[in-house]
Amino acid sequence: MAQPTLASLTTLRLGGPVERLLTISDPVAWPEAVRAVGQRDEAAPVVVLGHGSNVIAADAGHPGTVLVMNTRGITATRVDQETVAVTVQGGHPLTDLVAWAAAEHLAGIECLAGIPGATGAAPVQNAGAYGQQVSDTLDHVTAWDWEMGRLRTLPAEACRLRYRDSRFKAEPGRWTVLTATFHLTHAQAAPVVYQPLADELGVRVGARPPVAEVAAAVLANRHRRGLLLDRHCPDARQVGSVFLNPPVSASQAVCWSAVGCPVHTDSDGQLRASAGWLLEHVGCLPGHQVAEGVRCSDRRTLTLTVHGEATAAGFRDALTALGERVREETGVVLRPEPVAVGAWSTVQPRL
Repeated sequence: MAQPTLASLTTLRLGGPVERLLTISDPVAWPEAVRAVGQRDEAAPVVVLGHGSNVIAADAGHPGTVLVMNTRGITATRVDQETVAVTVQGGHPLTDLVAWAAAEHLAGIECLAGIPGATGAAPVQNAGAYGQQVSDTLDHVTAWDWEMGRLRTLPAEACRLRYRDSRFKAEPGRWTVLTATFHLTHAQAAPVVYQPLADELGVRVGARPPVAEVAAAVLANRHRRGLLLDRHCPDARQVGSVFLNPPVSASQAVCWSAVGCPVHTDSDGQLRASAGWLLEHVGCLPGHQVAEGVRCSDRRTLTLTVHGEATAAGFRDALTALGERVREETGVVLRPEPVAVGAWSTVQPRL
């Protein structure tokens, strides 16, 4: 049997061999998986993957255990006349959860339609799009605490969810989210706050169309921007947006807004500039070749795609080069969004 590789477990399809691969499909099997992993190894800690859609996996692979969360299942419990508590297994595809909620006319996550990855990874990243994010509806998670060696229930406030950030990202390797519980409502969709989505729907900003209509419009808009992971399309090998929208000062916001850069205030009150606009400002346009086998998507500069003989190290270096270019020419610091996993060299990836 061929040795498994990280490339086979990630959407970039990059990454070397894995020493041991465990796939968890049944939630009941989790304690057995923990026993199989054994004592925590600081030199080669367990790597837990969902669908590998937001990671850059090392060319050298991983010398320890990789756990793939493939659990599925949705349980709905009525909280009151309008609210439903929806508990989702960590390996359940987020896209499937959003489609299920839309079919059930449950509002609160409709703008997350089309975001790739597992539901258990969504709180880690506080996944969001079109003005909506996981923190809007997350009630609590159950997570395995590798440091304490036990199962814990964390209310949403204990997850410290911020713009594309969380307690789980701040404490890498400590947590594995096993289930996430959202409070969704029987109502029209949340008010549309993103102008391109309002245009897609043919409504004004602030309107509240039916949930299914919003989810369908989000999918259509993401398709047009090349953000749906279709394995058969030319830009299939990607991780979506490669940079977070960077924080800027009030003076920077005024400066960049004056020359056309979109600037918005995130849910934490922080001013943020458009990473995609800044990349185009320094000359990186759709289709731009960044490095060998790595180029900007034909539809969107902020998405880097892999073609031909690319390597994980090359992809990482391409991100570093782009970030340096923007910093040197604008003074704004970009922070990469994908996470590095596996056995990188002693010179740690600048991610």
